[in-house]
Amino acid sequence: MGSVSLKIGDGTARFRPTSYCSSAVNLLMLFSVVTTNLFALYAFSSHSQTNLLHPLHHSNNISLVSQHLSLILREIDTSQRKLAQMEKQILGYESLDLSRPNTVPELKLFLQRHQLPLGKDSRTGITEMVSSVGHTCERSSDLLSQYMSYKKFDRCPDDWSLGQRLVIRGCEPLPRRRCLAKTIAKQQDLRPFPESLWRPVGNKSVNWSGLGCKSFECLKGKKLGSDCVGCFDLGAEKDRFVKVKGKNDFLIDDVLGLGNGKIRIGLDIIGGSGTFAARMAERNVTVITNTLNNGGPFSEFVAARGVFPLFLSLDHRFPFHDNVFDLVRGSSGLDAEGKAEKMEFLMFDLDRVLKPGGLFWLDNFYCASDVKKKELTRLIERFGYKKLKWVIGEKADGQVVLSAVLQKPVRV
Repeated sequence: MGSVSLKIGDGTARFRPTSYCSSAVNLLMLFSVVTTNLFALYAFSSHSQTNLLHPLHHSNNISLVSQHLSLILREIDTSQRKLAQMEKQILGYESLDLSRPNTVPELKLFLQRHQLPLGKDSRTGITEMVSSVGHTCERSSDLLSQYMSYKKFDRCPDDWSLGQRLVIRGCEPLPRRRCLAKTIAKQQDLRPFPESLWRPVGNKSVNWSGLGCKSFECLKGKKLGSDCVGCFDLGAEKDRFVKVKGKNDFLIDDVLGLGNGKIRIGLDIIGGSGTFAARMAERNVTVITNTLNNGGPFSEFVAARGVFPLFLSLDHRFPFHDNVFDLVRGSSGLDAEGKAEKMEFLMFDLDRVLKPGGLFWLDNFYCASDVKKKELTRLIERFGYKKLKWVIGEKADGQVVLSAVLQKPVRV
């Protein structure tokens, strides 16, 4: 099949499910191969029979065979181009068409390739600088042009929610902009660390545009995710990770004890309001909290508490080097859209950033069925993790959940 390349940028590749489409491609390829081979067999058999019956017309037969071969080659070339186009459409690979009339000048300028002034760089081997932008931005070109429509060197539009819509659609990373982001007027209620970890965050400390609620009082008691049921109420959050509610809830001190005092930095991909990172900070462990502002100002709230928020979707490759984290915490968010392949890509990336001997804390993973539980178990076994804790239980609402602490082996 023909190869497909991204002409603009080097953004992270994303893939759409290709179950029935992949079958169509395979069938079309098989049909093309069989057809062309039968055509070739017919041409050569005709050539042999003609030579036996009419030796005087040998030169004419050679010409006929040449025509047949040329036709076969053209058919193969046409089939390859059709298959390449189908693969491009199925996999979602697209290049940004900057010739569209609605493409704003700022986007064209950002994506423009810039040649290095001294030619090829001897260390990296590159000859030009290319801006990074997600390839699926092509599918949201109108929103992207809207996002890049602003008055340069002036204040940016108050459109963070538009940027998040693009991120959720796979347009990640977003292009940079030459404008000044909106700021909060005053943040007088912010407290010094570590007092900030449990100090209520004021309504004036965050930007409420693009959100249904306009205050933290409105958010209290709301379920905004599997790890956020009233999570903006710090009074209710104080018992988390230090008091056990069920057998699947592990205490932070117990998990840290399994690390033999070697847990220093961690990654929490569950997110929430940063309570896990806050509890870890009390124990001199730095944790990065992965967040998106889905239904609430998670990123600003986490930052106001004095811990580190990372605004990133789980479809994006983690922007960290290999083997850097002592601990990674995940939950039902690993089961991205219920697709086994999506979970595999995510789990292998988590394994990549977790250091040898590090701990992977699977916290109350919802097992929708026995099949889902077996899929996750088989996937974990592929990594060869040592099971330090492994508990399957049922919550009050009847949900079957799996909690585990696993240790990554040394691989040489």
